[in-house]
Amino acid sequence: MAARVLRPLPRLKPFNRLQVILRHLKMSKQTDSTAEVLLEKRGGAGIITLNRPKVLNALTFSMIQQIYPQIKTWEQDPETFLIIIKGTGGKAFCAGGDIRAIADAGKVGDRLAHDFFREEYILNNAIGTCKKPYVALIDGITMGGGVGLSVHGHFRVATEKTLFAMPETAIGLFPDVGGGYFLPRLSGKIGYYLALTGFRLKGRDVLKAGIATHFVESEKLPALEKDLIALKSPSTENIADLLNSYHVKSKVDQEKEFVLDEHMEKINSLFSANSMEEIVKKLKQDGSPFALKQLETINKMSPTSLKMTLRQLREGASMSLQDVFTMEYRLSQACMRGHDFYEGVRAVLAAGRCEPYPGHTNPLQSAVLIDKDQSPRWKPAALEEVSDEFLDDCFKPLGNNDLKL
Repeated sequence: MAARVLRPLPRLKPFNRLQVILRHLKMSKQTDSTAEVLLEKRGGAGIITLNRPKVLNALTFSMIQQIYPQIKTWEQDPETFLIIIKGTGGKAFCAGGDIRAIADAGKVGDRLAHDFFREEYILNNAIGTCKKPYVALIDGITMGGGVGLSVHGHFRVATEKTLFAMPETAIGLFPDVGGGYFLPRLSGKIGYYLALTGFRLKGRDVLKAGIATHFVESEKLPALEKDLIALKSPSTENIADLLNSYHVKSKVDQEKEFVLDEHMEKINSLFSANSMEEIVKKLKQDGSPFALKQLETINKMSPTSLKMTLRQLREGASMSLQDVFTMEYRLSQACMRGHDFYEGVRAVLAAGRCEPYPGHTNPLQSAVLIDKDQSPRWKPAALEEVSDEFLDDCFKPLGNNDLKL
């Protein structure tokens, strides 16, 4: 067989070569701007930008897989002094995990139903144990998975646009991503109240509840970010000083009383009961408009989720963050084996009223913000029917399948 003669390719003229390079650069820029998460190094800062604005920066499995190794790399890099995380679009930091994808996977026994929670909690733990100062700019909606990306870091900067909630009991889940750790550690019984009712905190109230560490006006965030990036080899104290300097200048709602102040006595008394049945009994006995409103809310939630959540917080109150994630992974898998999570997601999607969330990518977010008339059919339908034996089973170790941190 005769050897083929390969003709040399024509050499690119300098101008043509430049055009090709520019075209490639343009392409890579487009790819970057449409990526789900942007990871970049600017000055001494590693910057994570959640980039799914059309779906309120809902967290996907592939985003988790990209963020975790980058945090670990920056943690080891002597030239990276802090990590900043933020969202694009102006409406949300992150409205939660991509719950629909998890529900679809769980129904058919797909691995994503295990892997999503496992990798998400590993990422949350990496944030909680990060050796570099971690600054979360929680501007806009911050719920569920978005809370996991922020609350365990050193600094959480809220704005007047921040909307915080842990609304999982409304869809047959529980306030995970380390909720069992940070919620029972909030003042009084606020954490139990937020976890069981899904109550939403807005703006400065997120700071007053102890979830944010600082409050800065939304329009000042670009300047704050620029100043953080410009810091030369900063220590945690230098970063805290800069955040404090912005915080003290923020006057929005400064005089406003904390939204829960007038109810704190009732919250601390009513939500200190040892069982859900007792909390319900106390709310009925109290009979005040506030108590009856909470009763109405709780009656809509999954009874299984409520009991699971109360025990999660009571046990998590004295656990390490790592032990909480191990416990929560067990609970996540109990939810994947159960009924209410799939029913909760179905009911939200069936309600079909998710205007700010086209395509229903994140039913968790729409459940809280939009839905007024969904009617999920919980099984069991009453608190009394959720047995202690069933709950014990949810909290049981998973042997080789347990979360390893």
